Formats: sequence, structure tokens, C-alpha cells
Amino acid sequence: MRVAATTNALDNGADIAKVQEWLGHANIATTRIYDHRKTRPEDSPTFKVNY
Repeated sequence: MRVAATTNALDNGADIAKVQEWLGHANIATTRIYDHRKTRPEDSPTFKVNY
């Protein structure tokens, strides 16, 4: 249930920090365990570019 809810929320544009808060996780790494999207925007090289 948590995997489906987390993945669905993130697929529909929810911010991972908000999902972390909803799930009550102290560390965002724990939230990422429940993220089963095929691709994650934060893993993209363009996401890491500093302007």
C-alpha cells in the first residue's frame, strides 16, 4: 500500500519532501525506498545542474 501511494503521489507531481512528511520519515532516503517510478527526476543529470 505504501509503495503504491508513494509512487502514485510522485507520478502526479507531489514533492518528495511532502511525501516524506506524509509518511513520517525522518530521512528522505527512506521515502525513496517506496518510490518505484521507472525514472526519477532527481536522478537526471539535468536535475543536478546548478545555475
